[in-house]
Amino acid sequence: MPINDIKKVYLPILITAFSWASMEVALKLVGSSMDPFQLTFVRFAVGGLLLLPFAIVEIKKHNLKLKIKDLLYLALLGTLCIPISMVLFQLGVIHSNASTAAVILSINPLFSIVFAYFIIGEKITKNKIIFLMFGFSGIFFIMRPWELQQGNSFTGLFLVLAGAMAFSLYTVMGKVSVEKIGIMPQTAISFLLGAFVLFVIVIATGKPVFHGIIENFALVFYVSVVVSGIAYYTYFLAIKNSDVATGSYVFFIKPVLAPVIAVIVLGESILWNTYVGIALILTATYLNIKGKRDENRRH
Repeated sequence: MPINDIKKVYLPILITAFSWASMEVALKLVGSSMDPFQLTFVRFAVGGLLLLPFAIVEIKKHNLKLKIKDLLYLALLGTLCIPISMVLFQLGVIHSNASTAAVILSINPLFSIVFAYFIIGEKITKNKIIFLMFGFSGIFFIMRPWELQQGNSFTGLFLVLAGAMAFSLYTVMGKVSVEKIGIMPQTAISFLLGAFVLFVIVIATGKPVFHGIIENFALVFYVSVVVSGIAYYTYFLAIKNSDVATGSYVFFIKPVLAPVIAVIVLGESILWNTYVGIALILTATYLNIKGKRDENRRH
């Protein structure tokens, strides 16, 4: 493997994968002492600001002119992602095991396939059907509805699933505008606009804005700067230097790494159903990546 590929593609993938795999553990630790709405606002406001300079460079490079309707659409995307998806997910993490939440979120491409069929008319191929079958079977075993694992609750699992579905909808709706706007500007601006909408909600409902940040500075810094800023940049960098299918390796690594981190840091236990669920999800993810590569070759 060329040294250049390691530095430009696989190192960014590993940085992203570790950051996102440890996200739920960090969110669970800090979520016990900070309001979920407040924490989500802070992490994406900071993350969006960190991505903004790179977005501006791309906007200038391509001489991009954003119209009012573009900004309104980005505000819609941001609202779907931040005040809806990420708040639901944060609430779900509080009421479930970090390892369970991490694995469920990593399979959000399942829902993207369904939404893409109804919203933008993407065909559901034979490979996608197999991917869906393996993926949803994996979620079933991870959730273990016949006997919930200690630390999980139906409320928590429902919220995590709802958050993952909303994020998938954000991803699919983003495909409508990403060709024109670009992935970095779209992400940075939608994050900031979504964080602003959430800020208004926080103020209107009398929730804290700055309380608890200093006391939890290390964790807030990690989930804001590293997870919501640097990790997104390294993810986009890997895609830029390779392709989307290669960047998807992140979602292949996270389901394996996240439970290990949860066991080490939080002392969570991994039962047999988790191993079965992870195996099914890894199979689904492999088939998804392989399908994308085959499709790219045909084009």
